[in-house]
Amino acid sequence: MHRSARLCPGPVSRRSVLEVGSLGLGMLGLSDFLRLKANASHPASADPSFADPASADPGTSIIFIWLPGGPPHMEMYDMKPDAPLDYRGEFRPISTNVAGLDVCELMPLHAKCADRYNIIRSVAHEFADHGGGHKRFLTGRHPATPTGFVNDAPAVGSIVAKCREHYSTGLPNYVSGAESGRDAVDVYSFGAAYLGPSYVPFSVPGDPNASDFRVQNLSVDRSVGDRLNARAELLNGFDQLKRSIDSSGLMTAMDTFNQQALSMLTSDKARVAFDLTLESDAVRDRYGRHAWGQRALMARRLVEAGSSFVTMVMENPYVSGIPWLKQGTYNWDSHAVNCHLFDDAKVRLPIYDQAVTALVEDIYARGLDRRVMLVVTGEFGRTPRLNSTTGSQTGVLQPGRDHWPQAMSMLVCGGGMRTGQVIGATNSKGEEPSERPLTPNDLWATVYRHLGIDYHQSFLDHSGRPMPILPYGRPIAELLPA
Repeated sequence: MHRSARLCPGPVSRRSVLEVGSLGLGMLGLSDFLRLKANASHPASADPSFADPASADPGTSIIFIWLPGGPPHMEMYDMKPDAPLDYRGEFRPISTNVAGLDVCELMPLHAKCADRYNIIRSVAHEFADHGGGHKRFLTGRHPATPTGFVNDAPAVGSIVAKCREHYSTGLPNYVSGAESGRDAVDVYSFGAAYLGPSYVPFSVPGDPNASDFRVQNLSVDRSVGDRLNARAELLNGFDQLKRSIDSSGLMTAMDTFNQQALSMLTSDKARVAFDLTLESDAVRDRYGRHAWGQRALMARRLVEAGSSFVTMVMENPYVSGIPWLKQGTYNWDSHAVNCHLFDDAKVRLPIYDQAVTALVEDIYARGLDRRVMLVVTGEFGRTPRLNSTTGSQTGVLQPGRDHWPQAMSMLVCGGGMRTGQVIGATNSKGEEPSERPLTPNDLWATVYRHLGIDYHQSFLDHSGRPMPILPYGRPIAELLPA
């Protein structure tokens, strides 16, 4: 796929009254989004401490599936059937098509394609609060405060957006999908911190499986398209007059960003990439006719079309017609007070199993396995030892697990890596790494290497201090291209 490099023309601050967004149909946000990129990138381009955009390979991309709340590693990818009963829980592992790689019995589709992915069992960190865990994991830095979701360092997706801002693909380089009302950047610590608001993700809220689903800022009907074309002609005529007396170049800069906004709104590329109805019923059924499955499918379409970093949140399974379970919970935060761990998993894990394995298989079936890397994880694992508490919704005693950053499991594939591996191990009770201890930074060093981004390069923080993309971390050797 050809992608052209385009230099940023610099900051602009005039003619807001005639922005394309003045149609009042969501375009103002898009045009502002593009202008913010100019304002933020102009000083950075003059600073040699910033990562060289030319070092980022535009042919590669990341799909990042985020499981907020903390998925239970001992109910998914690191089961301990020989541990005491109050550790191992009620589910049993099943064999996969890879010897030595077992998964939970509720994930039979994982068992059929284990040769296409790797499981890492030995990542750990020190932040047990959700906010601290999100910030620690998603930024590769120890946060200034152990609670709260507002980043003091940029999330990895924002770093990628910054390093690839000069590549023009016709699509946002950084996209996120989550439930409506849960799509703000500070809900999951997706903030860009000192990089500025132009490097937060292009948000796609809502349930892609819903019949009335629309991508905000991109969904326009044909009549609006005619008005867009007329407005573009009006602006062009106005600019021809003003350009002759504007020696600063501000008009030309504004033209550039308005045209980019128009391009995303009127060209087929963006609309096609987001349009799941163009997929066959068989493909959509394989992913699952629910929010998680259709978000995963959208992620594949976006990276295939040119997006660099696509984050899709799989948080609440009780949507898309899936009945709410009284003893279930919204996200993966399976405290006993929140849910009955095992009853919730009986609903949650089959939906997860379907969506994630469809994405894994599709990446390979479509020949994307060298160009696209998939990472599936939450911010931490769960306490190896079970506990029981009266549920707030049920009023009865039920089992659960608490926060546990000392051990967690994740799935990775693609990126040209050798697959069918189990990387690292925890001790016999799943408490801490016993082999190949790793941190989130090692994962991100691997991701940056795949994208061609030099993670030793620095960005300036609000005080003007150079901050390296990663303060430490090394690519995971087992995940490097074969």
